[in-house]
Amino acid sequence: MSSEATGNHTRPQAEHLAVRLSEPRRFIQVVAGPRQVGKTTLVSRVTRESGLPTQYADADHPGLRSVHWIEQQWEAARLLARQADREGAVLVIDEVQKVPDWSEMVKHLWDGDTRSGLPLKVIVLGSAPLTVQKGLGESLAGRFETLHLPHWSFGEMRAAFGWSLEQYVFYGAYPGAAPLIGQPDRWARYIRDSLIEPVIARDVLLLSRIDKPALLRRVLELACAYSGQVLSYTKMIGQIQDAGNTTTVAHYLDLLDGAGLVAGLQKYNGGAIRRRASSPKLQVLNNALVTAQSGLGLDEFRGDPARWGRLVESAVGAHLANAAAGGDCDLYYWRDRNREVDFVVCSGNRLVAIEVKSGRAPSTTRGMEAFSAAFSPARKLLVGGGGIEIEAFLTAPVGDWLS
Repeated sequence: MSSEATGNHTRPQAEHLAVRLSEPRRFIQVVAGPRQVGKTTLVSRVTRESGLPTQYADADHPGLRSVHWIEQQWEAARLLARQADREGAVLVIDEVQKVPDWSEMVKHLWDGDTRSGLPLKVIVLGSAPLTVQKGLGESLAGRFETLHLPHWSFGEMRAAFGWSLEQYVFYGAYPGAAPLIGQPDRWARYIRDSLIEPVIARDVLLLSRIDKPALLRRVLELACAYSGQVLSYTKMIGQIQDAGNTTTVAHYLDLLDGAGLVAGLQKYNGGAIRRRASSPKLQVLNNALVTAQSGLGLDEFRGDPARWGRLVESAVGAHLANAAAGGDCDLYYWRDRNREVDFVVCSGNRLVAIEVKSGRAPSTTRGMEAFSAAFSPARKLLVGGGGIEIEAFLTAPVGDWLS
């Protein structure tokens, strides 16, 4: 992703990485997040501004790399580090999860440099966060720290491209697609062909065993069409019209979550969360996934208050879900019969209940009253509908509402 595509906007995570890179060699830096959120651009900018010699290696090519390729790239970076003497050098490995058994080789080489005192700093990037985390947990415990890059926020898209709230709600948050919004059909094709399909084909199907690829795609389509709504696994199978079982659908939803596309939020149950014991609330992590596949334009969404209201609620949910994906909090929903709270956010012992009112339905407090009686949340927020303005809520970091 070029700096032109990002509007020359520097993401706040760049400063964190720059500080870590300026410190003595201590940990492998893992930069993880969905495709097309600017990971490579951010790392390239930070390494360039650091002034350190850098060896850049990209594993995102047709045909999987081997661990011997990692070793070759590492040796080239070691030469740079020796030539730089005490200042050291940096090795960047992009899309590291594409290399089978990468973590064992990285552990072997990293430990070798630790024993020899070679000041080679290492940054690995990955677009399939769950796959990357699996490798880290298996081999590299205690040797790394993670920097999560989520989808862009409303504040970032406004700063980089001057977007309004309406544009953000409809077009979502892929900066590379931003220059195309003046040609809506072209924008939608780009999202489908250059963003969604590569994630499915190169991040999910390539790295996980998928017995029913067509079913995986239908689960994604369904999750996007019903973003912000609670849907049982049984109803999903009925909608998909497939002979698959609920366990398979739930597994595929987890894989899509790990690829940074959609999440299946679980019902809050006082901390005793039982995976798949409740119907999930489907939630995209980027509204572009909804609108690009809908076949409808901005005017058509705006002209239907119910449809637009669901899209606004989906944007609020995506804002919260991206914070949860980065480890800032845990995110759930709550429902008891016909009483519901849209989002339940947990951080430590702090519990925040959030209702979103986008004007598509009359406001009711029954859900919040019942939830408060059962769980005593520290804060109860109304977003929209005379409460916190949607724009203000989306502009503020989620952590601001947890304090």
